[in-house]
Amino acid sequence: MKSDVEKLKKVLTRTFYEHNRMTFILALISTILNSILFFGISLIIREMADTISGVEHSKSLGEIAVFILLFLGLVFGSYIMDYVSKPRFIFTAVKNYKNCVLHKLMEKNILSFGNENTSVYISALSNDLEVIETGYLEGQFQIISNVISFVGAFALMSFYSPLLTGIVVLLTIVPITASIFTGNKLEPIERHVSEENIKFSSVLKDVLNGFSVVKSFQAEREILRLLKGKNQELEQSKLARRKVKILVGMIGMTASLFAQFGVFFAGVWMVVKEYAMTAGTVILFVNLMNFIVSPIGEIWQLVASRRAAKGLIQKMAEALAEHHDLGGKLELEELKSAISLEHVSFRYEENTEVLHDITLRLEKGKSYAIVGSSGCGKSTLLNLLLGGMEDYRGSIFFDAYNIKEISKDSLYHLVSMIQQNVFVFDATIRENITMYKEFSDSKIQDVLQLAKLEALIKEKGQLYKCGENGCGLSGGEKQRISIARSLLKHASVLLVDEATASLDRKSAYEIVSDILEIRDVTRVVVTHSLEEALLKRYDQIITMKDGRIVEQGKFEELMEKREYFYALYTVAK
Repeated sequence: MKSDVEKLKKVLTRTFYEHNRMTFILALISTILNSILFFGISLIIREMADTISGVEHSKSLGEIAVFILLFLGLVFGSYIMDYVSKPRFIFTAVKNYKNCVLHKLMEKNILSFGNENTSVYISALSNDLEVIETGYLEGQFQIISNVISFVGAFALMSFYSPLLTGIVVLLTIVPITASIFTGNKLEPIERHVSEENIKFSSVLKDVLNGFSVVKSFQAEREILRLLKGKNQELEQSKLARRKVKILVGMIGMTASLFAQFGVFFAGVWMVVKEYAMTAGTVILFVNLMNFIVSPIGEIWQLVASRRAAKGLIQKMAEALAEHHDLGGKLELEELKSAISLEHVSFRYEENTEVLHDITLRLEKGKSYAIVGSSGCGKSTLLNLLLGGMEDYRGSIFFDAYNIKEISKDSLYHLVSMIQQNVFVFDATIRENITMYKEFSDSKIQDVLQLAKLEALIKEKGQLYKCGENGCGLSGGEKQRISIARSLLKHASVLLVDEATASLDRKSAYEIVSDILEIRDVTRVVVTHSLEEALLKRYDQIITMKDGRIVEQGKFEELMEKREYFYALYTVAK
């Protein structure tokens, strides 16, 4: 697991520079040029001051003017390079990072993803990404600029006056110490802000998804109190972050003023005492102090921000590494014979077994009803057939091939699932059926007919916007869209997990009847509805109790036995 996280972290970091290296190099060159050119301002001011004060061997005003023109040309050129390269580099880097995260997200296991807190990903692609952009991508150029400024300023100072440079070193000890102390506080604060943002996003998402429940139970006041509390905690963490950043800035500004005044007075004293010091050199030192003190105030904050950003990349890698969907390598186009389960048992962690010694054969093209009381393992059985859980005992075969040997893409091609709560995108009916893929109009028309969607299309049209999670459709219409998806996908196996539980009796009957009319598809239907007319149409009814298969056969056979299925059916009636 640890090695997977480290690999993913490296992959995520590399994405910043994929197809982006030349732009990065140009941005780096412009950063270095800008940092070096800033020293030119200090040198020009020195020469002008010495010329005005009449220092021997100083440059003429004409020479200084020529130098200024050349300097401005270089500055303009470096700024143009910076303008062209740096925004483009960051744009591409952020785009690559997002695309990589989304790509890795799409590789995850269906069922394991359902157990995760999706707010982690929302936070990672919003708040966290802002920190990465400023702290990692932009920060790397700022760090380089500060290092060049700091080293270059000391080099120039040492060239003109080693003695005054020594005084500068003494004046900068305190701000360096203070900057390190305050800068190191930023990393844990950034992580804390990220964590609080996840908590707030998670609660907000739950409230929005469960808005009808909140209203029906008149829990507005309590939910509002909860949201306000989480928002308070989030904003409190942001406040702490702002305070640390302001503190670092205050220390930097105070240190800058103290150091500059100290250098100024020391330089003036050396001029008065005639210690080989000119007025221009004193002004040069005062100017260069900006390149000493500013990096001191910023560098540790920048380094801490970079560490914080790397920590958030690490967090993203950890989330993506969990239950990463690898699967087998075997490609299987269609089910040719049957699905076989041999002595399959399954338990969730240390809990009691949900499935116990299941042996079952599901033949191609036939229909199967799975019935039993709540909690008997019906849904778990379907989830195993979907390939979402691998820590089971026994074997599952598609034809002669173990399910663990089949690639996940191939398995998802073979198997389609209709659940009780069908998810519908805020898109058109056509887009929800095709899942944004390209299909011919004739194919779409065929599945519309088979899924009994013609009336809906006649009324609203294929381009009707369904609304958020299908709010513009009825439950039955959403289920028919789900059936149409499966038919268009042309899956060999259709799993139906109590898809009609929330529908009225008439709609439920029609949906199941439509599913049973589908040909050349193996249909496995978990149902709580024991309608005689429907049950008689199944090729086989599988009855489960306490994680075991206790009976299986056709409706008439099971009724004649007068055992567990008979009892379920009688109670239902």
